[in-house]
Amino acid sequence: MIAEGLLAVRVALRREFNRFEKQVRATARGDTRARLLMSIPGVGAIVSLTCASAIDDPTRFKSSKQVGAFFGLTPTKYQSGETDIDGRISKIGDASVRAVLYEGAHIILTKPLKGSCTALKSWAMRIARRGGMKKAKVALARKLAVIMHRMLADGVSFHNAAAA
Repeated sequence: MIAEGLLAVRVALRREFNRFEKQVRATARGDTRARLLMSIPGVGAIVSLTCASAIDDPTRFKSSKQVGAFFGLTPTKYQSGETDIDGRISKIGDASVRAVLYEGAHIILTKPLKGSCTALKSWAMRIARRGGMKKAKVALARKLAVIMHRMLADGVSFHNAAAA
């Protein structure tokens, strides 16, 4: 009797989850900026919608490099006298954007992707050999943020930008 109740709840939750997923995908298809960001392999509806809404107006950043720092994906720095220490990432900024960028980087590094994304993957794998997979994912997440900002600022899809 308990198992039947739990299975009924699972069916209801699964139905609601599928309905919610359809709504998110429809929203992403309707948003031109999200569709532009989804041209990056490994970036789906949730990542593109989250990043497009967080960047909002690309002209508010003087440089694309500032986006990584805005989301807290740059290392902290401690300097005093002759001491110069690079620390962990600053985690300043929106944690949800940082999390979805990390997930996008995880997908790029762990799933077999082909096409123009192989250069990003090989760059991150060289970092992984030196510093570990977690550092490589954070570095790739920061690079994805920079690429996404540049794409939104220029209005160019990832495949067209990689071909140029």
